[in-house]
Amino acid sequence: MELFHKAKAVRLRSHHGKYLLAEDDEESVCQDRNGSSRNARWTVEFVQEGGGNVFRLRSCYGRYLTASNIPFLLGMTGRKVLQTVPSRLDSSVEWEPIREGFQVKLKTRYGHFLRANGGLPPWRNSVTHDIPHRTATQDWVLWDIDIVEFQMPSPSSLNKPSSGSVPSSSASPKLSKLESSNSFSGGSPPKNDGRTIYYLVANEMGNVDDAFEESSILFKGNGVSELMRRLEEETGIHDIIVCSRSPLNGKLYPLHLKLPPNNTTMHVVIVRSSAKVAKGFTYPEIPS
Repeated sequence: MELFHKAKAVRLRSHHGKYLLAEDDEESVCQDRNGSSRNARWTVEFVQEGGGNVFRLRSCYGRYLTASNIPFLLGMTGRKVLQTVPSRLDSSVEWEPIREGFQVKLKTRYGHFLRANGGLPPWRNSVTHDIPHRTATQDWVLWDIDIVEFQMPSPSSLNKPSSGSVPSSSASPKLSKLESSNSFSGGSPPKNDGRTIYYLVANEMGNVDDAFEESSILFKGNGVSELMRRLEEETGIHDIIVCSRSPLNGKLYPLHLKLPPNNTTMHVVIVRSSAKVAKGFTYPEIPS
């Protein structure tokens, strides 16, 4: 893809609105919302200089994003993605970008895809490589790419106008969604579309332990049914009720068909439907 040929360094934002980060142990990778961290910066190195689309991604620690053969969990298909410095740069550190609209899939030489996992721990914020089979996880292999540093044109090309060259800042048109980015030095974080939803999961009795820290997602819809489906994907819990707390007495009550306007930040509680009889819920019928 031409996008990566223009890039010297990029950051990758997952379907969950989190960035691919190189962890400080210089071995693991994860997802995190702090895209301004240097750990979110990946240097692009093409396998074949001047041709081909296959590249390597090098972390701020000088280690390569690697599709390992180590199972993430025993009995599961996903395998760990690590930072490594192999003795020989082989296919385990090579990634091929496949464009999907305004997003990208990163494929290994063996047909697996870089996947940002959601759900409950230990899946939450983990990164694996796998072939997604479930419809609910198809979007987990899609990434938004922000260019944080452009390749400098070679001296021989400075005087040669080219459709692939980077336009000068004095007369540059707006970049596409894929190409737009903010610099790490002095730039503001990328603007997020949608609203932030903070959530807690109630126990089987429908009670909430406030000692737990809230998790969050970036949500672009307006309907409760859409939010339910997204939270089911995120948590791995099915047949749920999305509730809000009364500011007067702290009791839970189900959300209705529409969310508050203007992308207002929300705090919700996920209640399993099996608990609704004990809690006295009467959940409205949601049109399909």
